[in-house]
Amino acid sequence: MLAENFTLMHEKIKLACEKVNRDPSTVSLLPVSKTFPASVIREAVQLGYTRFGENKAQEMKQKAIELADYGIDWVIIGYLQTNKAKEVAKYASEIQSLDRLDLAIALDKRLQQEGRAIDALIQVKTSHEESKTGMAIDDVPGFLKSLKPFDTLNIKGFMTVAENTDQQDIVRQCFKQVADLAEQMRQATGLALPTLSMGMSGDYELAIAEGATEIRIGSAIFGQRDYSSH
Repeated sequence: MLAENFTLMHEKIKLACEKVNRDPSTVSLLPVSKTFPASVIREAVQLGYTRFGENKAQEMKQKAIELADYGIDWVIIGYLQTNKAKEVAKYASEIQSLDRLDLAIALDKRLQQEGRAIDALIQVKTSHEESKTGMAIDDVPGFLKSLKPFDTLNIKGFMTVAENTDQQDIVRQCFKQVADLAEQMRQATGLALPTLSMGMSGDYELAIAEGATEIRIGSAIFGQRDYSSH
C-alpha cells in the first residue's frame, strides 16, 4: 500500500508540473512521518526514502534513536521552542521552521557544541490564522542580515503554510508572496536561496504552480493520522 501511495504521489506531482510547464525533477517530495511509528518509516526507507519531516523535536529524537542504523535525514517542520534546540542540533539535518532570532541563537549554540551545521529555511507567515506561526514578510530582510554570523545554519530558502480555506486564490496568494519574497532576497543578498517548501496534501498543486521546489506530504502517503496519543 505504501509503495502504491508513493508512486501515485509522484505521478500527481508530475501531472501538476506538466500543467504549468515545469520539469517534475525540480519538485522534491518530503514525506511527513509525524505521528506514524518507526515501523512505517522503515517500510518507506526500504522503498528508497531517507528524508522525513517531523513536527516535534521529542518525537524526532525517539525515532532517530530507534532508526539510528538507517541513515535518515530528519527535517523539523513544526514550531520549535528554544529549549528543544538541543535535540534538533543532535539529530536533525534541517529545520524548516526558523522564525525568530532567539531560536537561531539557541540552535547556533547547540550546533557549535555538537560540531555540526544544518540546513535551515525561514518560515514565513502568509496566513491570517492565529494558529499559524512564522515570520512576517516585512521582517525577513532584517532577519536574513542578522543570521550572517551563524555559520552553523545554512539558509537555503523559505517555508510557508498556506491559509486553510477552499478559496484557491487566497491559497495561491500565500505561495506567490513567498516566491516573490525569495526572488527579492536573492537580488538583495546574492544568496542562492534555492528551496521553497510550500504545499501539503491538500494544496500542493497550487504550490507547484507558484514555484514550490518541495512539497510536504503526510496523509496522502501514510494515511489518516491518529492524534489520540499525541
